[in-house]
Amino acid sequence: MISRNISTLRKKAALSQEALAEQLDVSRQTVAKWENGETVPDALQCDKMAQIFDVTVDDLIHAMPEDVRNAQKGKYVFGTVTIGDKGQIVIPVKARRIFHLEPGDDLLVLGDEDRGIALVKSDFFLEVAAHLQEGK
Repeated sequence: MISRNISTLRKKAALSQEALAEQLDVSRQTVAKWENGETVPDALQCDKMAQIFDVTVDDLIHAMPEDVRNAQKGKYVFGTVTIGDKGQIVIPVKARRIFHLEPGDDLLVLGDEDRGIALVKSDFFLEVAAHLQEGK
């Protein structure tokens, strides 16, 4: 999977194998071997590539190529969660970090029978309501 992700992200960044190799201080052949799945980059090279491609190391290694290919800045696919016996879900760490979710935060649960469920920080709606109230 990492081989396809490197290739996809490199192309998305409009970099040649040679240009990426120069930034990583490796040969073009090394990048080609990574993309062909003959070898894998070490942790330091993965970290450098993640910075170059503006993704996390986890996404570089694990993200499905379709997710990487279709990703837009600010749009995420965090994977699946399982609903527990009492209806609880665990929000993935990456999502909590990106959206600054902390224990005790209040979330508003929105639902549309055709489109599904969404979770939104309730502070957002309080701010919108206050702004609308000021406009009256």
